[in-house]
Amino acid sequence: MLKSFSRYSFFLLLNSIVIGDQDRPNIIWITSEDNSRDLYHIYNETGAYTPNLERLVEHGLVFENAYSQGPVCSVARSTLITGAYAPRIGAHYHRKTKLVPMPSNLKMFPSYLRNAGYYTSNNYKEDYNIVKSDNVWDESSSEATYKDRNKNQPFFHVQNFAITHEGKLHFTSKEMLEHFTKRSLDSIEVPPYLQDTKIVRYTIAKHYDLITELDIQIGNFLDDLQTQGLMDNTFVFYFGDHGGVLPRSKGYIYESGLKVPLIVYVPENWKHLVPVQKGNRINGIVTFIDMAPTVLNLAGIDIPPGIDGKPFLGKGVSKTELNNRNHVFGYADRFDEKYDFVRSLRKGKYKYIRNYQTLNIDGLFNFYRYRMLAYQELLIMNNADLLNQFQKLFFSKKPNESLYNLDTDPYEVNNLSNDNSYNEILIELRNELTNHLKDMPDLGFFPESYFLDYGADNPVQFGQRNKDRISKIINIADLSLKPFSDVKDNIKVALLSKDPWERYWALIVCSNFGEEAAYFLNYAETIFFEDEETLVSLRASEFLAHSNYMSKEKMFIYLMEKSKNPTEANIILNSIAVLDQTKTDYDIDISEKIFPDQWLTGKDNLLKVRMNFINDSFDGYEIFTKHLNLENGNK
Repeated sequence: MLKSFSRYSFFLLLNSIVIGDQDRPNIIWITSEDNSRDLYHIYNETGAYTPNLERLVEHGLVFENAYSQGPVCSVARSTLITGAYAPRIGAHYHRKTKLVPMPSNLKMFPSYLRNAGYYTSNNYKEDYNIVKSDNVWDESSSEATYKDRNKNQPFFHVQNFAITHEGKLHFTSKEMLEHFTKRSLDSIEVPPYLQDTKIVRYTIAKHYDLITELDIQIGNFLDDLQTQGLMDNTFVFYFGDHGGVLPRSKGYIYESGLKVPLIVYVPENWKHLVPVQKGNRINGIVTFIDMAPTVLNLAGIDIPPGIDGKPFLGKGVSKTELNNRNHVFGYADRFDEKYDFVRSLRKGKYKYIRNYQTLNIDGLFNFYRYRMLAYQELLIMNNADLLNQFQKLFFSKKPNESLYNLDTDPYEVNNLSNDNSYNEILIELRNELTNHLKDMPDLGFFPESYFLDYGADNPVQFGQRNKDRISKIINIADLSLKPFSDVKDNIKVALLSKDPWERYWALIVCSNFGEEAAYFLNYAETIFFEDEETLVSLRASEFLAHSNYMSKEKMFIYLMEKSKNPTEANIILNSIAVLDQTKTDYDIDISEKIFPDQWLTGKDNLLKVRMNFINDSFDGYEIFTKHLNLENGNK
């Protein structure tokens, strides 16, 4: 274990010699997977004990409000390595269908460190949605270590620990009976949006046990760093890559998916670069777009203009400014085969969430998520009407927008958007988010298949070229936020637009309004049969199907036969899956023969796993196999 820092005074003489030759600090990132902030006793008295991290706290800073902008690995790590918003640079889908290039005015930030003489190493996860150039790391592998640097050469090292990854919680009921958790199930606090059952308590307790094992691994790593006499010369950051991993955390834009632990150990020889005394807690909001510029700032390197974030440590950062930072932007898009399109803005104590496609329920089946027994049980209980009002929301059509007071409602279960007393703050955050999406601009407003064909070769240039077009599309999407009678004519104009993606979004708006938009069902029927864009026809069929206006099965078979590529096919299958899960009178069987063989290759092929769900194939899903009443269409 990491010994008390007071014991390494033995190394002060060595460090005083080293500092004379090394004029820049070393910097280490220690990252862990799928860990929300409140899983730690450092932040939450019921959380896991982490004595090694708590010793870092004694000689460092605890950030109370640290955020990953994206709630899943590849999107979060793409944000980290670039310092840029993923939807601006085309890196917002998990996982990438195609790697996108870096913006022309930006490099992955370790490149700047290498150019300045730093040794850069990564052990070992990358998971970027972006093409990586050869000059990012001196070494990136499971063997990579800062020890391979030259004598007195400053280093930047990333050490990834995977022991808490979601897959560790894909246990069976047999394993539950055979392996007791160290943490008592009676001591577990269950969030109100989850079912309070033995499975959930065991899953949380198991996660706590894994965090304790993680802490041991971190302690061993820090012991080694200490033995080499590097503690007085090295900033050590510890953080989780995003939240996780029970339902409504990893993959979701709630605080449980975005808010992460962040601790920064401040070395004695470089404490002048930190505007706050060691041992303090920082209340200001810091985010993943800020991590890259913070490292560059600590290293004394100019921050390139293509970075979206700003440093929270180093030269030019004041305590007052740091603690006054009060906003963070979040994004959630496709997660494996499950599509979503959600954006959020937290400002102070208020959190605003904008659901652009309200039919995409949070609890839509995802082949990897639902390997967890807690997910399976939650869906079974929903079908049996055993959930409370908060838990049911996971399987309900989403509101167009939500507003939460995080001071009084940290679990985000009490939506204030319809409370007139909050109308002023609602409009303020709505407008700020909308303006931010237009300014980027946000590439998520184009379907993924269209983006891959026309924007993926140069996403930033594509975004700038289509900035006005995206702004107009956002205005159409926001028609969902007004009374139908006020925007009926605007929807009609958009449905008749020459731009297919204006028609596409007008149809999504109709689906968001639901029965109120019945006036446009005839328009949608015409578009379904006559539109040249398959995905525009899809959004028409979606509106028609949820309105029970036309034969659902024939519409979607027709669209799948028209699909031009696997990505377009997956978008269509996502709409079918929503219907399949939310409408009990819906049933369709999809033959693999409907798609070309080359679309269905590879492990965990997204089309195949989605078709398995639609076709009621649940091999490997323990509770589903035992308990789901498939004959009645309940999934």
